Amino acid sequence: MGKIETVGIIGSGQMGGGIAHVSALAGYKVLLYDVSPDRIQAGIATVSGNIERPLSKQKSCAPA
Repeated sequence: MGKIETVGIIGSGQMGGGIAHVSALAGYKVLLYDVSPDRIQAGIATVSGNIERPLSKQKSCAPA
C-alpha cells in the first residue's frame, strides 16, 4: 500500500476548511472542491488566513 500524499475535501465550509487547514499543516497536498468557484476561493482565503495568523503573531511578539 502506498503512502498518502494528497487529501481531497468536498465542501469548503467550516468543516471542510478545518480539515483542509489541518491537512495542509500536516504536509499533505490538499484538493478542495465545492459547488461554485466563489465558495472554493472563500475557503482557500479562510484556510490561508488561519495558517498565516499564528505566523504574524510570532513576528509581532518577537523580542526587539
